[in-house]
Order: sequence, then structure tokens, then C-alpha cells
Amino acid sequence: MNDPTTIRRLYGRRQGHKLRLGQSALVEELLPRISVPETGALDPHTLFGDDRPLQVEIGFGAGEHLAGQASANPDTGFIGCEPFLNGVVGALGHVRDGDLTNVRIHMGDALEVVERLPDASLDRLYLLHPDPWRKARHAKRRMINHGPLDLIASKLKTGGMFRLGTDDPTYCRWSMMIMNARRDFVWQARNPQDFLNRPDDWPETRYERKARRQGREVWYFEYVKAES
Repeated sequence: MNDPTTIRRLYGRRQGHKLRLGQSALVEELLPRISVPETGALDPHTLFGDDRPLQVEIGFGAGEHLAGQASANPDTGFIGCEPFLNGVVGALGHVRDGDLTNVRIHMGDALEVVERLPDASLDRLYLLHPDPWRKARHAKRRMINHGPLDLIASKLKTGGMFRLGTDDPTYCRWSMMIMNARRDFVWQARNPQDFLNRPDDWPETRYERKARRQGREVWYFEYVKAES
């Protein structure tokens, strides 16, 4: 197995604009109640008190997709991982406004959480619009690399789904190259429209709408974990 720690360092700002009073209250009051425990093994009982299905979103942005999936699937547990405070605040607002009890949040490195889950425990994992790191010398920072993918594959159930979304042509080509080299994921596209059209159960985000307004194409990839 390749080492997923090759991208362990988190690059970029951890916080953008200053938080308003109400946002600070969410961080101080709601976040501690729904945060993923900082240490120890993780499973549905630890996180939600029962044996429910689990899904993970890596880098949830402002939380629209995470909240949409959680609202549509109330009996599934969702773990959202995002290193940037302003994004976490956005997700907390969705959790509060939707009265979502099936969401847990980790503000930090997603792979640290994924590593602590049991093997073959995830029904789905989402990676939507990751940082493309367009320069060739930064390619090792991309989440779509064999180290992180080895880890993701080990945590997905056979038949579980890995969803990837991007609007960056470089990342699109890179992802297709890396994923096509693997035998543990089966791409579900049968024709070009299958990855140009957003699936019905894929909530749209503000980022996607902005990309389209600016004339950028958005690609939607669905991969199923193959039998070992």
C-alpha cells in the first residue's frame, strides 16, 4: 500500500473573513456537540449510538452537499471533514437550520478520520471539487493519488461508491489517468453524458453554480469499489 501521508500537510488559509457573533456562537456551542472525537477508533456506535450506514465527505466547502445528503438520508450517518473554519461555520448553519442529527464534523485532516474507521465500513465517500494543484510540481498534493486512494478503497464496502466532482480540466485529466490505472474501482460511466450530467441525488453547491456562470464545465465521476 502506498503511504497516504504523502499529502498530510494542509496548505492554504485555515480561516478567511472574520466570524460574526452568531457564527462564533455556532463554533463555540454546536461544533463541540457534533465534532468527531479526537482520538480512538471510530464506528457508527461511537459516533451515532447505533449500527447505521456511514458516508464521508472530504472537503465539504460550505456544507450544502453534506447537508443535502444528510437531510435526504436521515438514517445514514455522515462525517464531514473540512480544514477551513469558514466552511465549517457554513456547515454548522445548515445542521442547525435543518435540525440534522446525523452529521458529525471534523475540522482538520480528513485522512486522519478515515484511517480510524473500520475497513469495509463506508457506503459512500465524496470528494467534490478538491484543490486541483495545477502546477506539475504540486501533483503529489492532490487527493487523487494512489496513497489516499488505497486508504479510501480499504474503507469502502464492496459495492460502495466513491464520487468525485471537479471543474478543473487538469484535475479531470489527472483523475482519469490515476483512476483508470486502478483495478479496485469500476467507473460507472457508459457514455460522455454520464459524467457531464449531475446525478439526481447529488445536491448542487454554490461552487458548482458559480463555475457554470463563469463558463466552466463540471465533471461528475462515480466509481464503485470492486470485489477484492
